[in-house]
Amino acid sequence: MGERPALVVVGNGMAACRLLEELNRLTPSRYRITVIGDEPGGGYNRVMLSPLLAGGTDEATLLTHPRAWYQERGIELITGTPVTRIDRTRRRVHTADGREFAYHRLVLATGAAPRSLPVPGADLNGVLGFRDLRDARHLLALPRCRVVVVGGGFLGLEAAEALLRRGHSVTLVHGRSHLLNQQLDAVAGARLQRDLQQRGLAFVLGQRPAALEDDGHGKVAAVRLTDGRRLPADVVVQAIGIVPRAQLARDCGLAVGARGIRVDDTLQTFDPRIYAIGECVEHRGRTFGLVAPLFEQARVCASHLAELGHRRYRFEGTVTRLKIAGIDVLSAGDFEGEGEVITVQDPAGGYRRLLLRDGRLAGLVLYGDVSDGPFYERLWREGRDLGALRLTLPFGAAACGDVAA
Repeated sequence: MGERPALVVVGNGMAACRLLEELNRLTPSRYRITVIGDEPGGGYNRVMLSPLLAGGTDEATLLTHPRAWYQERGIELITGTPVTRIDRTRRRVHTADGREFAYHRLVLATGAAPRSLPVPGADLNGVLGFRDLRDARHLLALPRCRVVVVGGGFLGLEAAEALLRRGHSVTLVHGRSHLLNQQLDAVAGARLQRDLQQRGLAFVLGQRPAALEDDGHGKVAAVRLTDGRRLPADVVVQAIGIVPRAQLARDCGLAVGARGIRVDDTLQTFDPRIYAIGECVEHRGRTFGLVAPLFEQARVCASHLAELGHRRYRFEGTVTRLKIAGIDVLSAGDFEGEGEVITVQDPAGGYRRLLLRDGRLAGLVLYGDVSDGPFYERLWREGRDLGALRLTLPFGAAACGDVAA
């Protein structure tokens, strides 16, 4: 038996780790695997960064793949150095510390970078992101101060609430009229804002930063808004989205779309020896930031690397949940499109919005009581005709009889 072919994985995030798990399950000895990550340690759960910042867990709990995990499976782990160049002709990857690695198959799992504020002063000291463990450590080390968080999506809200818990004075700035505007309707967004205001979080909605002011020593001093207002700030946290890390692919001549590395339904790039998964990819015009589609991409890619290529990746929508203690939010699908809208409101805080289209559940928003979330998610994914349940559907599984079984 000849030498095993070399598989190089660029990136060591959650998508890459899931790929390694799947390969270990499907074909543990097929490849000599080298993983190259620019972060210093093993794989960790990025989803738990918000609880870490809030004080609800520790770094040890975040670690999912310690170095011993790779060693036990014969995987070479290279950390703390990025890949700087891919030579597709010679099939080599080159790292910043001068090493090169040959590959027979290559997987790009380079992830995404936080989007920077497109305003003057965005490069000042004290302007931080909240994207990886290093960012979390910087935020954890802050003395009590005035923080402005820019961005009212999941990450911005989780960061703002966590920093508030740590004793900081926090104001969240969001350019839209309500929070989580991509996941919630206006009613649920307003309820979320009210509940967070009661905890002490301040909000400025419908405004964006126009500039970040310098204190005269290269450090941020304030956020100046588009309406002219000035918010004093010792720290600014940017949480306005992500940008796929596709430059490495672009530099070596791979097809890169407007948003990420283009892949087909097998997660293969236009070079048949190179695959890409995770936040760096663009599949059928879509990019991805949630864990569920990343893990499914890893499963599909692993099946093809194992030459069990019967799987195809199809994005089927995801359910999103907010990770803030004491506030339960769930949304899925198209909850504000055309169709029949059914709402249930409880003055104590509970809220449900269901959208039916052609008798089928097209989308939903749950705020407060999300115990029926799995029931509604199943109906949404199955696409079954629910016309006969129109009157009982808003009251959940207990009211829907056999359909809930």
